[in-house]
Amino acid sequence: MSKTTVFYENHKNLDAKLIDFGGFEMPVQYAGIKREHNAVRNAAGLFDVSHMGEFFVTGPSALELIQHVTINDASKLKVGKAQYTAMCYEDGGIVDDLLVYKLAEEEYMLVVNAANIEKDWEWITKNNSVGAELENRSEDIALLAIQGPDAPAILQKVTEKNLDDISFYSFDIGDVAGESDVIISATGYTGEKGYELYIDTTKCDAPVIWDALLKVGRASGLEPAGLGARDTLRLEMGLALYGNDITKETHPLEARLGWLTKFDKGDFIGKDALLKKKESGLSRKLMGFEIDEPRAVPRKGYSITDESEKEIGFVTSGSQSITLGKGIGMGYIAKEHANEGDTIYIKIRKKLVPATVVKPPFIKK
Repeated sequence: MSKTTVFYENHKNLDAKLIDFGGFEMPVQYAGIKREHNAVRNAAGLFDVSHMGEFFVTGPSALELIQHVTINDASKLKVGKAQYTAMCYEDGGIVDDLLVYKLAEEEYMLVVNAANIEKDWEWITKNNSVGAELENRSEDIALLAIQGPDAPAILQKVTEKNLDDISFYSFDIGDVAGESDVIISATGYTGEKGYELYIDTTKCDAPVIWDALLKVGRASGLEPAGLGARDTLRLEMGLALYGNDITKETHPLEARLGWLTKFDKGDFIGKDALLKKKESGLSRKLMGFEIDEPRAVPRKGYSITDESEKEIGFVTSGSQSITLGKGIGMGYIAKEHANEGDTIYIKIRKKLVPATVVKPPFIKK
């Protein structure tokens, strides 16, 4: 049976369409994906993303463990900063992508994908040979994302924290709508300005924050937004989704995450395998593509071919871009066909549809 988040009654009251996602009953849409997508691009949207997982890593060995299991360099983090990173298996395949927050000296929060909570927890616990203190607080932490150009002005109405002081990938802790100790993080998954609010439900009445934001934001065009719009928004920005664009069968260098992979930071799980892959060269790359043919929509799993119908890759994410009004997608493409401007073909219902290789994001912000 699917779990529910603390905002479940709020979603039902708004007649949200609910689906199972990552083991949770989550809103896929309210008034419609297109309307919610456009609200985020032009005004603001409010997302319940409480299904994400939160692990707390503390103690003198906390940083050592994080450095061992992640590919980015967490030693560069200062208190009040967050970092995007990933964890790899010994063979370089991706366990998950995640965020690392430095809450205090010797205290970190890792934010992982909903469907991977159990797997990630087991992986980190198994590799904790240094004795860091670990706590899985995924059940206690509610998470809201308010995203869009008007998000800062709307959120500012319900907090006394000066949001101008919270730069991208930074955070502060304060009251929101009268609820205390909320982590206000300038992060998100839409490519728009916005914040993610980590709410400890053992201390806070989280639905109060949801209601307060909608109340002050409706006049500015704030819409509750579901997972459907979250997916179309992140795809337009070329942001990877675990289970689609990155999996245990893919590695960071071919997934355009080489910039995260800090080989000079010391040893980490997967380093040797990734160095070998770097030395031998990539055979394929995760790239974007655009389709100009009307009503041709690429979907995950579709084949990518050359002009002679030889398979050269596969689609990992695809949709009709709401902003651009045409089919866009990402996929792994054989290196010799993965240059910007190359013509490839997407097999859509037995028909080969031409597409142009582009480097994401599809819309420039």
